[in-house]
Amino acid sequence: MKLIVLGASSGLGRCLGIALAQAENDVALLARREDRLAGTVAEAGPTSFAVGCDVTDEDSCSKAIGTAVERLGGLDGIIYTVGIGPMGPIGDIDAATWRKAFDTNVVGAAIATSAALPHLQASGGHAIYLSSISASDSKPWPGLGAYLTSKAALDKLIDAYRVEHPAINFTRIVMGDCAGGPGDSVTGFADAWDPELAMEMVTLWVNRGLVAGQLVPVEELVRAVDFVLASETVTSIPTMVVTPKPAM
Repeated sequence: MKLIVLGASSGLGRCLGIALAQAENDVALLARREDRLAGTVAEAGPTSFAVGCDVTDEDSCSKAIGTAVERLGGLDGIIYTVGIGPMGPIGDIDAATWRKAFDTNVVGAAIATSAALPHLQASGGHAIYLSSISASDSKPWPGLGAYLTSKAALDKLIDAYRVEHPAINFTRIVMGDCAGGPGDSVTGFADAWDPELAMEMVTLWVNRGLVAGQLVPVEELVRAVDFVLASETVTSIPTMVVTPKPAM
């Protein structure tokens, strides 16, 4: 398949990009940090290539998608793994932080999807987006207000695209606590968190039963994406949940 992975310079996007390329798909690896993409391409192998892309810049994102599709010779699917999760009491979140969260988690997804639409329409392809169980839980996670709100908006964005473009398979993959997920240095998701505040919030999450205490192996995410990509558009999978397996 001919695929684009956005957010491929680190974390789950990097893991997915490498796994998909090593499975002999042709994969365009897109990210803002081009210096980190070189290592991803080196590990992913000869069926991959890098394209610089800032999803918060409409011109950069549209051009990157166009370049990727041209080099791939078509497009069967995009996987949007880009996401930031600023931490702080919701009453203290300033306008700039709200805008950055929405520009990255929602607007960037919309711009990338719109740029890919004609090509996905032609192939009857797939559009896959990573979300989090923390954004779907009926009990919001303290300290992640901007992240949760933006991911809820992303969910509605995907619904809107699905309704208006039924020939494309739009899927939201909801992740539980993931190896390489929040709190893990692999993703960089928590790099900007204040350590003391993070410890306070994580303690709250545990005490309220929001954290399962087990991690989802990244391989489970890879299998979920493979399953979705193998499905026909007529059997569209709107939501797929990947959560930790119960302890034996």
